[in-house]
Amino acid sequence: MMWEKYLSVSTLGEALEALAEYQDVARIVAGGTDLLLELERGVRRGVRVLIDITRVPGLDQIQQRGETVTLGPLVNHNHVVASRLLIERALPLAQACWEVGAPQIRNRATIAGNVITASPANDTITPLMALGAEITLASVEGERCIPLKDFYTGFRRTVMRPDEMLVGISFPLLAPHERGMFIKLGLRQAQAISVVNTAVVLAFAGDTVTQAAITLGSVAPTIIRVAEAEQALIGQTLTPETIVQVARIAATVPQPIDDVRAPAVYRSDMVKVLVARALRAIAGHETAKHYPQNPPLLWGERGAQVTDNALPHLLAHDASSPIETTINGRHVSIVTGQDKSLLRWLRDDAHLPGTKEGCAEGECGACTVFLDGVAVMSCLVPAPRAHGASLVTVEGLKQEAALHPIQTAFIEEGAVQCGYCTPGFLMAGAKLLEECPQPTTTQIQQSISGNLCRCTGYYKIVHAFIQASQLISSSHE
Repeated sequence: MMWEKYLSVSTLGEALEALAEYQDVARIVAGGTDLLLELERGVRRGVRVLIDITRVPGLDQIQQRGETVTLGPLVNHNHVVASRLLIERALPLAQACWEVGAPQIRNRATIAGNVITASPANDTITPLMALGAEITLASVEGERCIPLKDFYTGFRRTVMRPDEMLVGISFPLLAPHERGMFIKLGLRQAQAISVVNTAVVLAFAGDTVTQAAITLGSVAPTIIRVAEAEQALIGQTLTPETIVQVARIAATVPQPIDDVRAPAVYRSDMVKVLVARALRAIAGHETAKHYPQNPPLLWGERGAQVTDNALPHLLAHDASSPIETTINGRHVSIVTGQDKSLLRWLRDDAHLPGTKEGCAEGECGACTVFLDGVAVMSCLVPAPRAHGASLVTVEGLKQEAALHPIQTAFIEEGAVQCGYCTPGFLMAGAKLLEECPQPTTTQIQQSISGNLCRCTGYYKIVHAFIQASQLISSSHE
């Protein structure tokens, strides 16, 4: 059993009251993409109560007040990726969010969760620290604001109390005289943990640097700033010589960690490379050069926001509580499986085996389903989240008597090989075509960045996506 009690709250107050009552044995579920894995692996021992805030309205807002922006605790990575405000005035954060996971992960994983997990390899902490962020923690006793740089006390350790919840992340928007960039080095293009990452934010008077922030991730027990390199930039222009010198200084400051992803000496070399690349891009006004245009989000019309799926009141789930939901248009009520992941509940208790378990840790995409219209990895969603929700699995893609165009195209193109990954690809494809009926090849590739085919069948799969878009186009003529 992964938990004993599951509370789906309808207000922030209910969440804080539950934290006050259960404290050390409770954890907040927003994205849950880290928490469910830790519970599955026995890393989070002693956690008995999960407090689900994912249907509390208003917590998923990106709010601008003057020259400051605040991210609510349910703002996920795709919310940031799609925010024109943040792309234009907090680009390093948008770049970092784009580098996290894949669309299905970004639709659940929150910025707040990334901050709280406190891993030195977490991508969004690095730009947030460079942007001068502060966080707001709330409990039934009130709120307190803490600069992000003071939030961490060591490896995966923070100053947050067991009865507190992170309710806001605030930072000043970049002014016209400021520019910044985030760069990450991973072992693959998507779904990769950082080997090294860096965020650089500079202020200018003309071409002269007047302020500098350089932060590094995955090189120390926490995200760090390199004050020596920052100071070396003040009063300088970004000449090739200055860039080389500052990058060299940045590489000498940390004593990098040495682990399975990379040895320390390699990390030091890559710090120098990444900092230099960021400085060159800032100097050349090319920081946004590779930011994706119209990236696929796989989140449907609702945009992964709490709207008509908000809860009217608190719901408490235990072993005797039925999960009542709508699956593929059919209402079901199932009394078992409340302590499982949504993936295993669908397969074992709802008897819908089309959704596959490949990795059970959000890496392969074979378990992709639509939860309230949003593509998610069902292995990383608690089963009680389905209560009162709308689910679509691969069994529900068929449109009345006809196959979905993506299913037809997979058959005609021979895109099915062993077939195990196919349900996940079909779900990603159906949601992509819903958002973008005529996707580019780049958008197709981005939409399936969270789906692995171990038969190396990607060419046929991409061709099937293209054919499906043609089928949709011809049907509308």
